[in-house]
Amino acid sequence: MRFIVDECTGPHVARWLRQHGHDVFSVYEEARGLDDDSILTKAFTEDWILITNDKDFGEKVYRERRPHKGVVFLRLADERATNKINVIQRLLANHAPQLPNFFVVVTEKQIRFARS
Repeated sequence: MRFIVDECTGPHVARWLRQHGHDVFSVYEEARGLDDDSILTKAFTEDWILITNDKDFGEKVYRERRPHKGVVFLRLADERATNKINVIQRLLANHAPQLPNFFVVVTEKQIRFARS
């Protein structure tokens, strides 16, 4: 799968995804400081699924009606990289085919899919 990993989600997540065979663009490693609008535009035009911890993307997708190819919003109590990776690993193992074109809210305990 193709993922753009937001700066706030971090380079550890991006590296883990690469190690598991995914095509990854890491904002932290490759375009630090890129604004949210540019990230969402890049993700849409280049067919990336965005992984982020930034709730502002929910506003962009729902209130501003910005198009996307899929957004995974990590709404976690534990923001450590190991927890992010564990949550993403479970998400991919159980729901990878469902990620494109959905806004997915992921917590440590549940996953919610919404069309936008």
